[in-house]
Amino acid sequence: MNLGLENKRALVLAASSGLGFACAEALSNEGANLAICSREQSRADGAAKKIGETSGKKVFAFETNVANDASLKALFDNAIRALGGLDILICNAGGPPPGGFSALEEDKWDYAYQLTLQSVVRSVRYALPHLKQSGGGSILVIGSSSMKQPIPNLMLSNVFRPAIQGLCKTLSAELAADNIRVNCIAPGRVETERINQLDEASAQKQNLSLEEVKKRSLATIPMGRIGQPEEFGKVAAFLCSEAASYMTGSTLYVDGGAVRAL
Repeated sequence: MNLGLENKRALVLAASSGLGFACAEALSNEGANLAICSREQSRADGAAKKIGETSGKKVFAFETNVANDASLKALFDNAIRALGGLDILICNAGGPPPGGFSALEEDKWDYAYQLTLQSVVRSVRYALPHLKQSGGGSILVIGSSSMKQPIPNLMLSNVFRPAIQGLCKTLSAELAADNIRVNCIAPGRVETERINQLDEASAQKQNLSLEEVKKRSLATIPMGRIGQPEEFGKVAAFLCSEAASYMTGSTLYVDGGAVRAL
């Protein structure tokens, strides 16, 4: 299937590794012109080089703290200048700190708000004029299975991820007349550095071995295995593409069937 992404101009946030990288790589492999960012320029440059070597496309790389408004504004100014416009935005950010309610001080709540929710609000605000100028486009937000089903020891994710879903659902109706689609993609257990960090924290909290924590987690996935980043990236590319032209306001769960809620 031709996804219709050839020479589309795409910006992917927090894309030096993990799910962001997988999404960026999938878009570039489908022919999109790409800009990515990371908190460290060296990591952004390394990811851009790796993606470009695979796809044969030039990838622009920028240093950005997505939790900081001024940094995000500079990213959009520079990336859209480099790309010559914008057709696709993928919003992504590192996960908020783990922990239950009693373990989370006020500063962690404030940080999670800026990182998880406000990064999306600001990114959409900065992208909209350019998407409208392009005649429409696609906004995709990487969320979490906590949008549907709370995850133990991830209080902040359980609070702010559903807020993102509410934002995207509302935006999808507001922006439909401008031919701008807004969707969410929610990973379950996908093999990333973030999952390994959460497993280690869970093992410490429960006084279990890391191997036992991973074994118990796999037992909750009907497909019986952890997902691979490239599997997630391919679904993201589809949602951003012309192949999904009649999809907006949706959330797709890429989780091996782990979320049981209707």
